[in-house]
Amino acid sequence: MNKNTLPILPYGFDALEPYIDARTMEIHYTKHHQTYADKFNAALEKYPELFEKPPKDLLQDLSSVPQDIRIAVQNHGGGFVNHSFFWDCLAPKDVYALPSETLHKKLHDTFGSVDSFKEQFTSAALGLFGSGWTWLVQKENKIEIITTQNQDTPLSFGATPLLALDVWEHAYYLKHQNRRADYIRDWWNVVNWKKVEERMGL
Repeated sequence: MNKNTLPILPYGFDALEPYIDARTMEIHYTKHHQTYADKFNAALEKYPELFEKPPKDLLQDLSSVPQDIRIAVQNHGGGFVNHSFFWDCLAPKDVYALPSETLHKKLHDTFGSVDSFKEQFTSAALGLFGSGWTWLVQKENKIEIITTQNQDTPLSFGATPLLALDVWEHAYYLKHQNRRADYIRDWWNVVNWKKVEERMGL
């Protein structure tokens, strides 16, 4: 039985300073993400054959998950997968700080400009009530900005995630307290645009 384990971070806890502080990164990864993994695994232990399926597959077809663990898989499996995706959305400042010309054009054609995309994405993140995520996703060859509550994932709605922002307070409260806008502003400095391009096949 191969249990789900945390991915290895591609950078150190302090690599995103000063925008995301090392202590927040450490707690977010070793405590919050680990807890999602542990509770996801605990739910699947009732049906060990489900460990053979990639977590993404379970989330893409929640109706196939036994009803008595479906909510746990949605919440804790979603938390496990969302965070695994989120870490790869980040990179130290200036590593992949700007979108390529191809991605720049894609964002321009869809949102009017890169700055307009950032403004619309930021507005969606600020407008999300409570805890959840803001995403750039691709669905039916179109890209769009969406939000999900709690640990819901676009995978469950037939969309392919391209970029994610965790707007749960645990992602920023130690440094930014209740200032979500400041956290989002800082987050733009450590976006891994190269990963976005790879996910879009550019």
